Amino acid sequence: METYLIGIDVGTGSARAGVFDPQGQLLASARHDIDLFRDERRARVEQSSAQIWEAVCQAVRAAVTKSGIDPAAVAGIGVDATCSLVVQGASAGVGDPGHPERDVIVWMDHRALEQAQRINRMGHAVLSYVGGVISPEMETPKLLWLKENLPEVYASAAHFFDLTDFLTWKATGSLQRSSCTVTCKWTYLAHEAGWDASYFRQIGLGDLAEAGFARIGAEVVWPGTPLAGGLTQTAAQAMGLRPGIAVAAGLIDAHAGGVGTVAARGGQGDAAACMAYVFGTSSCTMTSHADPVLVPGVWGPYYKAMAPGMWLNEGGQSAAGAAIDHLLRLHPATPQAREEAARAQMELPQWLAQQALAAVDHPSEAVWLAGQLTVVPEFLGNRSPLADPQARAALVGLGMEHDIDSLVALYVAGLCSLGYGLRQIIEAQAACGVRVQSISVSGGAGVHPLTRQLLADATGMPVEITASPEPVLLGSAMLAAVAAGLHADLQSAMPAMSSVAGRSLPAQGDVAALHAARYQAFLKSQQLARELRDSLAPLLAAHTQGHH
Repeated sequence: METYLIGIDVGTGSARAGVFDPQGQLLASARHDIDLFRDERRARVEQSSAQIWEAVCQAVRAAVTKSGIDPAAVAGIGVDATCSLVVQGASAGVGDPGHPERDVIVWMDHRALEQAQRINRMGHAVLSYVGGVISPEMETPKLLWLKENLPEVYASAAHFFDLTDFLTWKATGSLQRSSCTVTCKWTYLAHEAGWDASYFRQIGLGDLAEAGFARIGAEVVWPGTPLAGGLTQTAAQAMGLRPGIAVAAGLIDAHAGGVGTVAARGGQGDAAACMAYVFGTSSCTMTSHADPVLVPGVWGPYYKAMAPGMWLNEGGQSAAGAAIDHLLRLHPATPQAREEAARAQMELPQWLAQQALAAVDHPSEAVWLAGQLTVVPEFLGNRSPLADPQARAALVGLGMEHDIDSLVALYVAGLCSLGYGLRQIIEAQAACGVRVQSISVSGGAGVHPLTRQLLADATGMPVEITASPEPVLLGSAMLAAVAAGLHADLQSAMPAMSSVAGRSLPAQGDVAALHAARYQAFLKSQQLARELRDSLAPLLAAHTQGHH
């Protein structure tokens, strides 16, 4: 009987499931939306773990039905998710007392900014493995926030999970954690196979160390490891699958995109030569290296967190697709463009990309449409390489135009700016000895030919896409293939199940010269925005204190 694999991907807004064959062919996929609860004023973003689990089960059922396969032929499941914090079994939720079901602090939630700053001032040696600076998006600042602001919730919680590990626990009952999640977001030292208790004591979370780290992960395993017990009867029933099938220790969503792309057949043939760029609501860069390299402002190095046997450096932009969406909302022609896009049955960014392509002979020439508009898209701060969560966006070169053409120009300038942010990360890593030869892009925002070409031109690097329409789901299916024994390990699964389907080469000549000049304008605008903020900050702070 033919066997199949299921890859599950939980993003910020939906849970998705894909049914794959052992060769990596996608047979069908389905998605189920998840609610997001935002309190902009307090920088809080929350979700419900019960709703996320329900969405996962619905997506799996729908994908299996759509694929037409016999559910009994599914051999294994792999899971990836955002690196959100799940507070399991507590007396109340993580925010509004009226909503106890909101027990997830979403990755992009910045409530723990003050705790992150305090931890960074302490300067523990562990921080050298998170790029030197811990982010408020990571889990130990969030745990400290919980302990200080909601002590009853913190004390009563049975477990604190990264979302991926919560989902594999729901599927199997196993408390084993993935080395990917705890190494990248919780300060677990995978190269030493343990937690550093002195860090937890120093920052005020010594209770977790005293209890043998039972609440955050006493047993840590590599991604793709089959979890003890396999799929439980209850979970199997909810998903419409056979109990006992293999469930793999999972990955963070961006890392699954990396696993699904960087070692694809027909590419560099070397996971270290290809940077994975996962381009969604935020963006992530994943670079693998044989040796540990500390790159200031870039997370890691993390041992075996993505590519087997290699060290991972992880950078990215806190807002990527979200930055483009926000940028477009600022323009007066957006409502009219939305109507036209809806009539064409397209999303607004795709429609704008089509307008840009229609105005030029070659996608590379679209950069001329941006004119002198320079965007620094740091609406949510700079994740890498400046590690500055307080950074803010800058928009330079605006005129009085308010027509569709000027909206297209703003869109193109925004896409180029993401490319320049990517180039800045590539250059910061290269300065420390981590060099790449190509970029493999995955994620919804990166699939358009205009986006890929502008990224290639803005970075000066070839940009590849792989054959799978769902490389993130494929990365999770690869974990399932390893856990189910269909591939011996991830090293063999990665090239066996993925291949390069297209490559955009960077333009030369006038276009390259224009991008070089625009990149310098980007860096100067970014620097100016930081200087302005730093000069105004003490005055604004004094004024705020005077009014309390």
